[in-house]
Amino acid sequence: MAAEGDVDLDLEAEENCTGKPTEKPRKHDSGAADLEKVTDYAEEKEISSSNLETAMSVIGDRRSREQKAKQEREKELAKVTIKKEDVELIMGEMEISRAVAERSLREHMGNVVEALTALTN
Repeated sequence: MAAEGDVDLDLEAEENCTGKPTEKPRKHDSGAADLEKVTDYAEEKEISSSNLETAMSVIGDRRSREQKAKQEREKELAKVTIKKEDVELIMGEMEISRAVAERSLREHMGNVVEALTALTN
């Protein structure tokens, strides 16, 4: 174990004759400088409220159009007539729920072969 006197000697050895501690060689300063360059480059921009409102309205309009198209598609599918036997056949063969079987049949205009083919792929 080192004595207290040894610690004092080490500190004195690091000081030069002017009384200032000697600087250690810096091996990784170039990486820090590169990091400073990257982080200082970023500019802060203020977002104007009018641009934000315009973007939000565009997003809202797009959502409403997509929702409307989805509702129209559901209405078209509801108009398609399907047979109860076809639904039960698909349910039995594919082991799926009634809702999935009905949806598949409606999407394929009541054609059992096309519905089964689509469910297997």
